[in-house]
Amino acid sequence: MNASSLFHSTILLTKINTLSWRPWLWRQQKFLSPRLAVPLFPVAGKKNSCDLLALSETDLKEQFVRGDGPGGQATNKTSNCVVLKHIPSGIVVKCHQTRSVELNRQRARAILQQKVDLFYKGENSTIFKEKRAAEKKKQEKKKRAKETLEKKRHIKEMQESDAK
Repeated sequence: MNASSLFHSTILLTKINTLSWRPWLWRQQKFLSPRLAVPLFPVAGKKNSCDLLALSETDLKEQFVRGDGPGGQATNKTSNCVVLKHIPSGIVVKCHQTRSVELNRQRARAILQQKVDLFYKGENSTIFKEKRAAEKKKQEKKKRAKETLEKKRHIKEMQESDAK
């Protein structure tokens, strides 16, 4: 192996190492960005979360505690459960949906943002309106299913009476 091939192989190795490192570094920088107060993903069924009140990082108190529930040793040994408190309103959110602390932090902030919006805006909140619309849609679906069942029973009774 001559000097030039050795030089090129070391450059190739350094490029491979930096490429595998950069996506992880980029994720870390993206996660720790100051724009975290505004969610980077849509909020629970919403296409646009601009209507929600923005959370300030100074108003939040964040703790990492051990989660509970199923999961055995993996759950009992790690502190990946996020407890997030909005100090002005006193609303507390506990999120232990995933094994990742980063995802739990993001999800806790999204949930807290929805709850704070509902707390301050009340019935004018988009979250409240969406929940009310979903509940109304569910009731209408249940009513249609009941009507369909009644029609089927009636048809069955008519067929039985005609058969006799």
